[in-house]
Amino acid sequence: MPARPILYFPDPRLRKKSAPVSAVDSGIRQLVDDMFETMYQAPGIGLAAPQVDVAKRVIVVDTSEEGDTPICLINPKIVASEGAVDMEEGCLSIPGIQELIERAERITVTALNRDGNAFELEADGLLSVCIQHEMDHLEGKLFVDYLSPLKRQRIRKKMEKLRRHTL
Repeated sequence: MPARPILYFPDPRLRKKSAPVSAVDSGIRQLVDDMFETMYQAPGIGLAAPQVDVAKRVIVVDTSEEGDTPICLINPKIVASEGAVDMEEGCLSIPGIQELIERAERITVTALNRDGNAFELEADGLLSVCIQHEMDHLEGKLFVDYLSPLKRQRIRKKMEKLRRHTL
């Protein structure tokens, strides 16, 4: 069982904008630990706090094949981006759906780590896409928002049907 339950689209809580973390304390560190446990058990490569019903600017990612390169970003900000890449994306909050989305190919992001220390990270490829995807969650945005209204509506109906059948 994951440490925290994951919210599923179209849950309105996924649309809330997240508040900055004012201090990295034991509660935030526990949230980070729970998020990693939830993400790995799901299994996924990224998770944002809003997906576990916490409206804070916290994301965790691990795009390594072995699942041994955890990265925590608290209050992340993209300070530079370049290029463009189309990559198939999925989301733990929208299981079973993958769509081609265009994102920046390379980004530089600043954030705080699990200990509250500031750092800068340069990312490209899958890591870059994953970070951008998770950062969208902090703004209340989902990858389906990049799709046409018709596609988004079809996915919404599919998710609502799935939810009715699993409750």
